[in-house]
Amino acid sequence: MIYREIGISELDFGLFASFIRRQIVTDCWRRDGDVWVMKPDPFIDDWAYCDYRALIGKLSQIKASGGFVYGAFSEAGLKGFAAVDSRLFGSDMQYMDLAELHVSSDMRRRGIGSVLFSAAVQFASSRAARKLYISAHSACETISFYRAMGCTDAVWQDPEHVRKEPYDLQLEYDCNEKMLPRK
Repeated sequence: MIYREIGISELDFGLFASFIRRQIVTDCWRRDGDVWVMKPDPFIDDWAYCDYRALIGKLSQIKASGGFVYGAFSEAGLKGFAAVDSRLFGSDMQYMDLAELHVSSDMRRRGIGSVLFSAAVQFASSRAARKLYISAHSACETISFYRAMGCTDAVWQDPEHVRKEPYDLQLEYDCNEKMLPRK
């Protein structure tokens, strides 16, 4: 696997030709009063053409504004990516947003997500962010990944993230935590 930054000129449909977004979800975290509980909520999460078009636009905007788009490549092409928006935000301007982190379904559970997460943390830390903000998909596998990385419930929740994705769990990662070395 080769890990490197993705340039703005690479952000097109061809980049995602070998990327498989598909995720079969069985259980999700759902709010029950004031607590989160795991509940059955089966569905298949996949991206259509319009989703990729929106993603390419979002990643292009992140790169154009000084953000970070980082990829994992095999001989077949892109197999994972992470993106961090460079804008500081939060109650004390402590956060940078982990806007995207995805691993192709054919390459999951191989440590790629951990390397991408580590690269995102290093970028945010190098730009004076004290914490990485994650509006995380509520699938149990997704939350397990972020918890394994050391993420905790966000002390401050961004109202815009909560409004856009009310089922997401709002997490944070302290950029001063010790991370695995980036490959």
